[in-house]
Amino acid sequence: MAGAGTGTLLIRHAAELASVAGPDAARAGAAQGQLELIPDGAVYCVGERIAAVGPTAEVLRAHPEAARADTVLDASGRAVIPGLVDCHAHPVFAGDRSDEYAERLRGTPYLEILKRGGGILKSVRLTRAASHAELLAGLRERLDRALALGTTTLEAKTGYGLDEATERKMLEVIRAANTGDDRHPVDLVPTLLHAHAVPQGMTADQVVAEAVDATARLAPLAEYVDVFCERGVFDVAQSRKVLEAGKRAGLKVKVHAEELCLLGGAKLAAELGGTSADHLCFTDDATLAAMRAAGTVAVFLPGTPFVLRMAYSDARRWIAAQVPVACATDLNPNCFCESLPFVFTLSVYEMKMTPAEALVAMTINAAAALDRAHEIGSLKPGKLADVAILNGPSYLHLGYHVGGNPVRTVVKRGRVVVRDGRLTA
Repeated sequence: MAGAGTGTLLIRHAAELASVAGPDAARAGAAQGQLELIPDGAVYCVGERIAAVGPTAEVLRAHPEAARADTVLDASGRAVIPGLVDCHAHPVFAGDRSDEYAERLRGTPYLEILKRGGGILKSVRLTRAASHAELLAGLRERLDRALALGTTTLEAKTGYGLDEATERKMLEVIRAANTGDDRHPVDLVPTLLHAHAVPQGMTADQVVAEAVDATARLAPLAEYVDVFCERGVFDVAQSRKVLEAGKRAGLKVKVHAEELCLLGGAKLAAELGGTSADHLCFTDDATLAAMRAAGTVAVFLPGTPFVLRMAYSDARRWIAAQVPVACATDLNPNCFCESLPFVFTLSVYEMKMTPAEALVAMTINAAAALDRAHEIGSLKPGKLADVAILNGPSYLHLGYHVGGNPVRTVVKRGRVVVRDGRLTA
């Protein structure tokens, strides 16, 4: 991404500018549904950072030089929002599982497919066999699609290696896409998910022992450690060993929790000071209290219950309990979706979130779920200039325009990377 943030850029005359202004922290309860909407809005960027946000007349009065910016984008009739943040994704994998998609539609449970070597285990076999170059090419294609849909920051989990060599290969692929002159515009947050499934011929304890042993060596390539805490995969005690090994190696904590049953993974995340617990299709009052007290963000992944045809997370219960909620795609071979606008649609229609809550969930709260609320997730002076311009006059078009791409232009770190729906980078 050579040349990012080297000049000045002005976005002016937005029909509506949803700045998501406020504290640089996750919003909970009623605050999750509060937005600052600026008519005839403007964003002035210098280099990679935002210099001013407000009504166009006020921004130009305070910064008259903005009228002569290197790049001027007229957003008349269009909404401007922060770049979207996908805080839970598995974008590095090889192969195809469309056969399992058809099988699930015939009623075969996901865990049954997994037990006979399908699901994650099929992706593991294919990913182990793929080269670094093949995995990098696939990752970049998925990031291109996510970027065109408004995503400017994305968490990139491993998890299709289940051995040290392949987990390292996946982390190196993530680093290759995230660094150098040819870095992809989407910023990636690397997460080590060594304990994602139990390969055939191994026990869960054996996988945990290998993951614990490898974590210190793999930690320099990652920022977070994660584990699939689920009945039939890794129990709470086994998950604790993986996460504590990650913490000892300097990694921050995330947990796949309560997707298929209420097991205790979310409370474990809270106990260990986890940044987020993710999935959360099941909960109880004790879990809500623990998450609220710890400040751990609840990350919902509505695309997964959509494809698995199961109950969605009870967003209204979590929001009422004052737990900050984020939403993400869970992009993976089972839930093959790069579209946060589609997640927005599922959040409002199926999880009964308000549109304002959903926007917060995939901007500032998603940024907080990646420990980046101080840098991204809202349009404020000093923050990275990550901005999306929509095709319609309101942020509501994220869900109102069902099944299409409501995003017209994307600015990443002060540079136009999508223009008129087409990638420029």
